[in-house]
Amino acid sequence: MSRFMTALTRAMAILGGVVLTVLIILVCVSVSGRGGNTLAHWGWLEQNAPALSDAILATGIGPLPGDFELVEAGIAFAIFSFLPLAQLYSGHATVDVFTAKFSRRFNAWLIAFWEVLLTALILLITLRLAVGMMEKIDNGEITFILQFPVWWAYAASLLPACVASVVAVYCAVGRVAEAALRRPFLPTGEGAVH
Repeated sequence: MSRFMTALTRAMAILGGVVLTVLIILVCVSVSGRGGNTLAHWGWLEQNAPALSDAILATGIGPLPGDFELVEAGIAFAIFSFLPLAQLYSGHATVDVFTAKFSRRFNAWLIAFWEVLLTALILLITLRLAVGMMEKIDNGEITFILQFPVWWAYAASLLPACVASVVAVYCAVGRVAEAALRRPFLPTGEGAVH
């Protein structure tokens, strides 16, 4: 089961990384187009080199329409895609100023408690995302510029959120088992300890 969860979380993170890379390229192209369009409309260029200004504008240079709509949907997908890997490897930030003085057993139960609480939160977020998607389907809301249904973005984020929920339940059970049986079951990462 551990190999399956590791493969699943890594696949989601890679997919999220691919989407994030595409979004970065999209933003770069859109900003470059916006800059080129601004240059073509620059008063000095229009007065002193109107042919050049017209030639730049004739290329159709400008920002990509609806770029922010795609970025908004894609970033949500990427965030949910990275969540399972962070959950599996305990990659969330922790502050252990006070807990460092407690016993290992106490800390193991404390980690299990927070893991169960975080799992409940991830399940709640996933449930609310599903409810939100159903509401967007029912009301037929579409984006302003690209005119695609808003529920598509919710559905895209729901897939990795469901994976995060499965991984969270697996981790919660694993952390409770680790605390009760005093032996490791889950992979550990360095996390972001402060």
